[in-house]
Amino acid sequence: MADLILIVDDEPVQRRLMQGLVEKLGYKTLCVDGGKAAMEALSGRNGSRISTIILDLVMPDMSGMEVLEAISQEKRRPPIIVQTAQGGVETAVNAMRAGAVDFVVKPASPERLKVSIQNALKLGALEGELKRIRKTSAGKLTIDEIISASPSMNSVKAIAQKAAKSNIPVLVEGESGVGKEMISRAIQGMSDRSSKSFVTVNCGALPENLVESILFGHEKGAFTGASEKHLGKFQEANGGTLFLDEVGELTLDMQVKLLRAIQEGEIDPVGASKPVKVDFRLISATNRNLEEEVREGNFREDLYYRLSVLPLTVPPLRERREDIPELLRHFVARIAAEEGRANIKGIDRETIDMLCTFDWPGNIRQLENAVFRAVVLCEGDELTANEFPQIAAQLNYELPIVEAPQIDTPSVSQTTTQDAGNSSLTQSEIQTAPENTLNLLTQEDDIISLESAECEIIRFAIEKYNGSMSKIARKLGIGRSTLYRKLREYGLEEADTKEDELMAS
Repeated sequence: MADLILIVDDEPVQRRLMQGLVEKLGYKTLCVDGGKAAMEALSGRNGSRISTIILDLVMPDMSGMEVLEAISQEKRRPPIIVQTAQGGVETAVNAMRAGAVDFVVKPASPERLKVSIQNALKLGALEGELKRIRKTSAGKLTIDEIISASPSMNSVKAIAQKAAKSNIPVLVEGESGVGKEMISRAIQGMSDRSSKSFVTVNCGALPENLVESILFGHEKGAFTGASEKHLGKFQEANGGTLFLDEVGELTLDMQVKLLRAIQEGEIDPVGASKPVKVDFRLISATNRNLEEEVREGNFREDLYYRLSVLPLTVPPLRERREDIPELLRHFVARIAAEEGRANIKGIDRETIDMLCTFDWPGNIRQLENAVFRAVVLCEGDELTANEFPQIAAQLNYELPIVEAPQIDTPSVSQTTTQDAGNSSLTQSEIQTAPENTLNLLTQEDDIISLESAECEIIRFAIEKYNGSMSKIARKLGIGRSTLYRKLREYGLEEADTKEDELMAS
């Protein structure tokens, strides 16, 4: 589920070094040996998965500057980090002007590279969101702007592109929160009606006594309270697209009138003396199984066949987990910007992996709300599992404990055989080693037991990290519960108790 980073460098050694650094940070890599190979990779089958490019400037076949210029002409432009052994100011300025988002000098440190990649991913997500907002406002949203990397969504997008080339009625099916309206807007944005209005009607939210008036309009004086003429949603969509969301919620009476409007291309406003011709593109959406509704008599069969000339089923998020990392990065960047939390750089790899295993019954809408809550709660510069406690609890995921204030703990030199408690270690086994070393021999010149070595390492960690149990567990590479169990076994639970009391106070 990790982001795919494209590494472009003609030097094999430098390429392997950079690959090792990037993969150690938790990202997947795709390595190529030149600019032409980079352009082929971007247009290849993995091109849509590439999140960031790390580009060497000096290459024989096609220089980094030429690659930057070529990518600037592409429809999809992942953020680019430029690297070179020549770290002049002029070179950096030229690269940034050509479209690079950052500039690093070889050899780049892991810390510098991590920050650079995080910033590039965040910037790419923000730029993508701004592009989507602008295109949605202008009615120009296309399938290319929809975030997805899964094969199941690729087939949906391919059908949507074909649907956009005609006026065929489309029925978008799928669970709540999967993005049915966005797919519908993309169909409109790619059609010849893109410059016209896109009118949305949530059929499930219409008051029963006003459904007809809202959809078809009414004349002045048609009923009590009708003080002026009102154009219905069908007339508002004249020339454009009418999107009927949750169409399965309409009553049987309204289904009859909707069927006539579709068949005849005309509507009867309430109180009007004659029908009104309307020209509209119809896209419907539902989270119900309309075939089952037809069998049960809750939905008209003739209307169903009129609406579902081209059925389009959007899969739930649990069936396209490949989309989750990109959606997470997109939501984190957008919401952090909206909430004034520019310090939040992203979300850590372990948390992404955890969230990718969750089924998300509420789909993309639930994922967005979870990120919103996490951004508001976050106190650091990166979202972790601690910001998703409900998800972690449902997955039985062991949350890392929050960093506790530093406390005083007994030093290794002050410990005695009594400190060892349940470990039953002998005095000869508990020899204080010189600073930063571990004595593996007893006073009798025998090798110490594994239990003794582990006890000494934990003691040393307690002293080095000032009793911070979360840091100790992380640095030793063990879980919190495992650390606490070992503290009890070795009679070191006193330090644990002090921290718990301090955290509770």
